[in-house]
Amino acid sequence: MTEATSEARVILEISDLDVGYYKDLNIIQGLNIKARENQITAILGANGVGKSTALKAMFGFLRPNAGEILLDGESILEVPTYERILKGLAYIPQQPGVFKDMSVEENLQLGGWTFRRNKKLVREKMEANYERFPALRDKRKQITGELSGGQQRMVEISRTLMADPKMLLIDEPTAGLSKMLAEEVYEMLTVLTSRDNLTILIVDQEIRQALKISDYVYVLELGRNKFEGAPSDFDDLEKAFWVG
Repeated sequence: MTEATSEARVILEISDLDVGYYKDLNIIQGLNIKARENQITAILGANGVGKSTALKAMFGFLRPNAGEILLDGESILEVPTYERILKGLAYIPQQPGVFKDMSVEENLQLGGWTFRRNKKLVREKMEANYERFPALRDKRKQITGELSGGQQRMVEISRTLMADPKMLLIDEPTAGLSKMLAEEVYEMLTVLTSRDNLTILIVDQEIRQALKISDYVYVLELGRNKFEGAPSDFDDLEKAFWVG
């Protein structure tokens, strides 16, 4: 772990986590993860090793069979998903979650649903998102389903940011996107940490790209921790991930 990484405050900590879809069958076994403030932490590994399952447990979609989940030092094991959102935790699933028949602006307005009666605040949050993603300003009246895959991902992230989360859990941020659009999304994530001071935890199969943007990396194998370290510790990709 680099000095800068080790000094950063831990926002989300997973300790000895066991999670499965059945009580006696844990896909995740003894998982330990730390996501530090204003950094991108990546969980990598082959398909089916439990990366998405881990995120679902962190957000409250799955109840762990053992272990602990701390958000800012506070246990959230018994906290329902909607309250985790209020505490600043947000989740962006792998499958696109935008409302394709609605405009960009309408999608963003839905992100401010909890404070919808405060129209001034909604406008301020939307303006902040248009400043983050200028491409959306000109397309705010356009039907979201007409946008490119990368722009739809941008809308989804913008809608999530309407609630002012302090931490994003993102499942496969560039799944199904072309290489060019994927690079735009990865760049977008780095800007969110550097400019907006967000903490991001991603799970990804795009190993090379994830290593480029991450501050710290965990590799899973069969639901368990296998390797961890700074991206520079993973120079030998063929050995660490069996990829060409």
